[in-house]
Amino acid sequence: MNTTVRFFALMLALLLPALGLSGCHGSGGLPEFQIPDEMDGQRTIDITFWAKNDTNKRQTDIYDQAIRDFEALYPNIRVNMRLYTDYGKIYNDVITNIKTKTTPNVCITYPDHIATYLTGKNIVVPLDSLIDDPKWGLSGSEVRFDGPARDQIIPAYLAEGRIDGVQWALPFMRSTEACYVNRTFVEKLGFTLPETLTWDFVWEVSEAAMAKDGDGNFLINGQKVMIPFIYKSTDNMMIQMLRQKNAPYSTAEGEILVFSDATRELLKTVASHAQTGAFSTFKISSYPANFLNAGQCIFAVDSTAGATWMGSDAPLSDIAADRIVPFETAVYPVPQFDPEHPQMISQGPSICVFNKTDPQEVLAGWLFAQYLLCNKVQIAYAETEGYVPVTEKARQDASYQEYLNSAGIDNDAHYPVKIQATQLLIRHTEDTFVTPVFNGSASLRDAAGQMIEDVTKSVRRKKTVDDAFIDDLYRSVTSLYRLDQGGVRENLSGVRTLGELPGTARALLISLASAWALILAYVVLSAVKKKR
Repeated sequence: MNTTVRFFALMLALLLPALGLSGCHGSGGLPEFQIPDEMDGQRTIDITFWAKNDTNKRQTDIYDQAIRDFEALYPNIRVNMRLYTDYGKIYNDVITNIKTKTTPNVCITYPDHIATYLTGKNIVVPLDSLIDDPKWGLSGSEVRFDGPARDQIIPAYLAEGRIDGVQWALPFMRSTEACYVNRTFVEKLGFTLPETLTWDFVWEVSEAAMAKDGDGNFLINGQKVMIPFIYKSTDNMMIQMLRQKNAPYSTAEGEILVFSDATRELLKTVASHAQTGAFSTFKISSYPANFLNAGQCIFAVDSTAGATWMGSDAPLSDIAADRIVPFETAVYPVPQFDPEHPQMISQGPSICVFNKTDPQEVLAGWLFAQYLLCNKVQIAYAETEGYVPVTEKARQDASYQEYLNSAGIDNDAHYPVKIQATQLLIRHTEDTFVTPVFNGSASLRDAAGQMIEDVTKSVRRKKTVDDAFIDDLYRSVTSLYRLDQGGVRENLSGVRTLGELPGTARALLISLASAWALILAYVVLSAVKKKR
């Protein structure tokens, strides 16, 4: 065999494995799930359950108990739980595992995230046929527990898991945002809290609280630190402000409308109050509850699910006892532009079921997902923080009604601020809304909050937030979150960098590059030999 033949044989040997790998990747998604007629109770089925928990051990205990109770009903199913501290980490891990077909069976997540998971073929199980299946559906004849029927789930919450006309998720818990107010300081400043908080009122009181004495201490608290208004989730802040003003955000088809004159004016207002120090955010300053409880904040906006951290008697306060300043806590909906027509975001985790090659495994995951909607789980979890159950069945349960009517009998399970936050959401269920869900809606949400973060940081650095600044901000945020690239928003489709590509694709490209480099080297070497 001459040198040339040997060389090209070597090239072929290098390329064939890479081509084989590339052919395997993306060769087709999972087969479409078909509901089994019967459950195979003769073999052990392992399923994985991914959920989120911060530092509230009671929630972990509820998950553990739910798993034990479920496994007692279905002895052949074993549930393996993995806890995360952040929904974003669950989202990232699911995306990573989609590529290797190692997603969990059941996952606590958000519809925005599910919209991205759907870019893969048959990754998430559509639930319509499962929900209505006479044997395995909600309240089905073969289900071994007393779960809710479809019509016992709050319709608005069930609708949140519907994307493009298909039910992809069940609601698990629901919350909204609340404004936790230091009523003592508001009245000390000479103001009276209105029936409904307005943005004008919050800004006015916040600016009044910035007055200092000759030594640089704030008059309202006698301390060196005072940030009157702190917002935890600036994405929600921007989204709600736009909704309240009936200003554009996006369409259901994924058209991005947030970069408008209405957003521009809101950003200028935020910047003006951040410039005086009257406003800040969680990302810039830290948890609103820590400042509120230390007498260093008057209006702290956070989830109703964070109520157990709020107030001078909060059972889960994160600051030392000697730093807590006693005050009366009032719980309000977020500030409004139109008090007669309040608008507040509906949030809270949902449950999705992932597809597998084994239909029995999917069925086991679906049954466990259903079990999380039982009264026992719903009520126990809702009582840990300011969540509300997603089923009317749980809400009307005698034990839950007793819980709601027992605010203040202790400072733990019946912590009054927590129950007030829960009742706030129950009263305003019809005033809540959700944003359109599509592939990229999670990125748009992040972009909305990023704009508030950027103007707040910029004025602190003595930059001028004017039209030119906001024009640049619109461009940079659009680029950062890939909002100008159609469907290429979540690193699951479209153009990617080499580091973002699947390993098999990287192997192919690297092999091709190596092959061309060797060919070039061979040509150069042959030319040199011929010249000699």
